[in-house]
Amino acid sequence: MAADDLFATAKQECLTRPLADRMRPQNLAEFFGQQQIVAAGKPLYEAIETDHLHSMVFWGPPGTGKTTLARLIAHRSGACFLSLSAVLAGVKEIRQAVEQAKAIRQTEKRPTILFIDEVHRFNKAQQDAFLPHVEDGTFVFIGATTENPSFELNNALLSRARVYVLKSLKVEDLEQILDKALTDEERGLGKQGFQLEPDLRHLIAEAADGDARCALNLLEIITDLSDSKVISRVVVEEVAAGGVRRFDKGGDAFYDQMSALHKSVRGSAPDAALYWFARMLDGGCDPLYIARRVVRMASEDIGNADPRALTLALSAWETQERLGSPEGELAIAQAVVYLACAPKSNAVYSAFKQAMAVAKTSGSLEIPIHLRNAPTKLMKELGHGKAYRYAHDEPGAYAAGESYLPEELEGLSLYAPVDRGLEIKITEKLERLRVLDQAAKKNPQK
Repeated sequence: MAADDLFATAKQECLTRPLADRMRPQNLAEFFGQQQIVAAGKPLYEAIETDHLHSMVFWGPPGTGKTTLARLIAHRSGACFLSLSAVLAGVKEIRQAVEQAKAIRQTEKRPTILFIDEVHRFNKAQQDAFLPHVEDGTFVFIGATTENPSFELNNALLSRARVYVLKSLKVEDLEQILDKALTDEERGLGKQGFQLEPDLRHLIAEAADGDARCALNLLEIITDLSDSKVISRVVVEEVAAGGVRRFDKGGDAFYDQMSALHKSVRGSAPDAALYWFARMLDGGCDPLYIARRVVRMASEDIGNADPRALTLALSAWETQERLGSPEGELAIAQAVVYLACAPKSNAVYSAFKQAMAVAKTSGSLEIPIHLRNAPTKLMKELGHGKAYRYAHDEPGAYAAGESYLPEELEGLSLYAPVDRGLEIKITEKLERLRVLDQAAKKNPQK
């Protein structure tokens, strides 16, 4: 086959690859977004420009450029680029990569970058397998993960690698990426002459939800479905409507959004609480899971400042179970707003944690004899329940001066009501009872 034929075949194969793969940036000038780490003067930019290779971990959502950055670093430094996916690879593949890196160092006298995609999928033994080779310089390790490295990666590995955080791409970044794909005649769609109005480009970028790969995939589908070089709004809206917001059930995005909802309620911000509730529903979260967490918020952050919050949260949970969506979701929204607007108190939550700590550390203290049950003759003869004062027979139904704690814990104070909501009245009542107790102790009953 002639050289020209070979070139034509290679070019055709390139154009049959997915658009997102063809448009992968080949240098930093084509890399859009992530200015917090690749802008001039930033540590990663300087490391790339000065060819100062070091092990690193890229942590960020899908489609934000983790793999691309690793490839750019390898290209800029002239290093050999070996890539493994932690989803498919094991210790055997790591060993093979190690041997290959050693051979390259001996024969080609150049460094090797071992890129591990989804590195959080490796277990401890698999992560430990390449630690010695990172240490002795057999290769430079670059890992990519969508999960929090603090939870998913060994401390030994983290101590040898710098973590760089990549963020979801902004809409304007995605618009630039789409423009590049539409105009690039070598790798993109430039020779096909598609025309896309700015507002439709913006719509695609929004639907991609910060993911460059998703944006390019949407664009490719849209151009495939379009029967005209002038792309219509109907086609764009139809394709973009299938997008799902980033949620990642069970992953960081999931728990971060739940945390944002909880903290918005705690911070008395009903608009923000409603927004995060809607975000989670939009991402496909089970409303019953949210309802259960809302019940927790009612006890943890409102407590006795407004006991109705717990009742309303439980009612919302029950409504969701009985009616399903969308009626049940409205009831949860009602509870979320009520909790956000309610007076806040974590007094019971704090007191309960302290009580558990005291119970765990103080051992099995004797129950005061007057508080013990006496259902049998023997127990009565042993004095169980003797001298117990029945509160309902006392003035105001309160046995002033009576003690209900083990002797060793006398004076223990756990519950401290706040000066908000119903707990204001609870504080007033407890103070009146303390005064009665003090008076009774000064003048004990004969």
